[in-house]
Amino acid sequence: MKQADRSSPSPIHVAIVEDDPDFSRALGAVIEGAPDMRLVGLAGTQADGLAMLLGPPADVLLVDLGLPDGSGIAVIRAAARQWPSCSIMVSTNFGDETHVMRSIEAGAAGYLLKDSSPARMGDEIRSLAGGGSPISPIIARQVLARFRNAAPASAPGTAMPGGETPGDEAPGDETPQLSQREKEVLDYITKGFTVQEIAGLMQLSHFTVKTFVRRIYSKLKVTSKAEAIFEARNHGLLP
Repeated sequence: MKQADRSSPSPIHVAIVEDDPDFSRALGAVIEGAPDMRLVGLAGTQADGLAMLLGPPADVLLVDLGLPDGSGIAVIRAAARQWPSCSIMVSTNFGDETHVMRSIEAGAAGYLLKDSSPARMGDEIRSLAGGGSPISPIIARQVLARFRNAAPASAPGTAMPGGETPGDEAPGDETPQLSQREKEVLDYITKGFTVQEIAGLMQLSHFTVKTFVRRIYSKLKVTSKAEAIFEARNHGLLP
């Protein structure tokens, strides 16, 4: 009788172009500690990233945009040509529309802000390798808004999917109501203070501050600090 093939799937080969040594080490540790992934390349500059592309292609390439000797977009553009089978994902602090659209046009299939934890990044790498396009929610909103603004306006009375007309749209969501304490915590978050620092400034336990943060996220319908700041400004809750 023929013996069943028990060979395990090939690991996801991951390469990183990242100049932040702490983030690079943390992300590298997650990849090397995962049984289904393998770190096959690591570069900290644009020049080293471009040189890395001369070697065997990786399955997934993570690229930071703010490199010390140039933009990571040049690496993305070169990788799209030299490693056509590789899935490319941006991992950066830049969340403005210009960087987002230039990265996607260059060949990036995913775009994550660095407020994602390295452990969560591991899940996003698997998603990208499986054909997904991981994008931070705040970035997805920007992309959708760009295409929505670029699309021609529907003529008055034009039927929409489901039989609706543009005039039938539901009114926008009301501004979230935050308590005074929640507004104070949100203000400190915006200024870059950590939970521990906010606890000290407000003379509260860090558990209490975490509760306020969870309430803020829930009311704003967000899951990260960057999204909370964006939505709070969008609703006029911040200057």
